[in-house]
Amino acid sequence: MNEHHDASTPEERHRERMQRKKELVDRKIARATIERGVLVVNTGNGKGKSSSGFGMLARSLGHGFRCGVVQFIKGSFSTGEEAFFRRFPEELDYHVMGEGYTWETQDKARDIQAAEAAWAVAAGMLADPSYDFVLLDELNIALVKGYVDVAKVCDALRARPPQQHVVITGRGAPDALVELADTVTEMRVVKHAFQAGIKAQKGIEL
Repeated sequence: MNEHHDASTPEERHRERMQRKKELVDRKIARATIERGVLVVNTGNGKGKSSSGFGMLARSLGHGFRCGVVQFIKGSFSTGEEAFFRRFPEELDYHVMGEGYTWETQDKARDIQAAEAAWAVAAGMLADPSYDFVLLDELNIALVKGYVDVAKVCDALRARPPQQHVVITGRGAPDALVELADTVTEMRVVKHAFQAGIKAQKGIEL
């Protein structure tokens, strides 16, 4: 009787699969030898773009990095992120540009002025090698609206100090920025509480 019989147990098969997976990951890690600052872009219509950026900010502060944040569009209210991260004044420069600008604004000239002022602060950080990590929160909104020039932003990102990490958030990231970025994540809406009439909640959206 020549019937093939696999004597291995499910646990052994699982162990073999995991070992093969580990070897594959280990080979990829071994090939990743370049050490430099990365440009991360979080975009898309889903929730989590800024939250991810602020999570990376927390991680960077944990590593002892000097960090900078420019929030381009948050209106005049104080968010939980701002309230928390302002507890680290020596390690973090945190800028919310004036009143900011929101979808509620009726003054386009003021919005453009606020965006340009925010970009001036951001450009200063990108040119300063003492900043290890820079978060430009909702910059994409200013780029989409044409309040800040995309080419000017891309030039500043290319010229930044080689070890500096930059995270840019906001829906509608321009193609030129996506092409320049090292890592791009697009958030997709599957379901959102607001659609069911639930207002923005502290600790979740605010």
